[in-house]
Amino acid sequence: MNPTHLIAWFDGHARDLPWREPGTTPWGVLVSEVMLQQTPVRRVAGVWTEWLTRWPTPSSLAAETPGTVIRAWGKLGYPRRALRLHAAATAIAGQHNDVVPADVDMLLALPGIGAYTARAVAAFGYGHRVPVVDTNVRRVVARAVHGMADSGPPSTSRDLSDVEGMLPAMQPARFCAALMELGAVVCTARRPRCADCPVAGECAWVRAGRPAGAATGQSAQRYAGTDRQVRGLLLDVLRTAADPVSRARLDAVWLDAPQRDRCLGALLVDGLVERTGDGRFALPGER
Repeated sequence: MNPTHLIAWFDGHARDLPWREPGTTPWGVLVSEVMLQQTPVRRVAGVWTEWLTRWPTPSSLAAETPGTVIRAWGKLGYPRRALRLHAAATAIAGQHNDVVPADVDMLLALPGIGAYTARAVAAFGYGHRVPVVDTNVRRVVARAVHGMADSGPPSTSRDLSDVEGMLPAMQPARFCAALMELGAVVCTARRPRCADCPVAGECAWVRAGRPAGAATGQSAQRYAGTDRQVRGLLLDVLRTAADPVSRARLDAVWLDAPQRDRCLGALLVDGLVERTGDGRFALPGER
């Protein structure tokens, strides 16, 4: 795959996303990567901008209570990410002089930071020559390099090796971003737009006649009626309340008592909700 062609395409066609703006700090990159986990770009952009305006440094976020952070997380979903980001900010402020580490291993040592996020911050926050692999990248590589319609089960060593071998000496991080963008908007799982692809002429899958694969893309996950929905409804009550709330107010949000009790218990275990001394419920740090 010709990196020059792909980067040139990215320069002219990349989506206008706020965390790609010049001057975005490594902290801004870290916040974006945590928010984008399992959440569509369209839902993240506005919240990310609000967060970076309100908390431009790790120490500014670390100074808040966890409850304030959960409240600001709003409807992004999977709110444990908010707690993990708060914990990472606290570690960066206290252990790294308020500077997000540039080294992958040091990033991995932060609470709640996994392998993908650590590599993404090193690459997109600091421009380091580090392979960054997500689902979109795996699909592009499977098709363009290996001639397969889908990427099959993930293999960390293989996937990282594939991308590392493709990284150019110049603009390696931009190349990784271009691979991601290509998979997100052109080389999609269900309806790839090969006519618009800047590397179609050298794509092994296209040359092979675009053979079908075993997978055709993941089905949309059901949300209505799930524990995720119930947990969200319970948190919504606490987010909109100025003071701790009674059990009766939480009970009113969902009629299935066993499911509701199970979800409330999980929120307590996860540290997303706390019980006050008088038996009411509040976001953590807001009792």
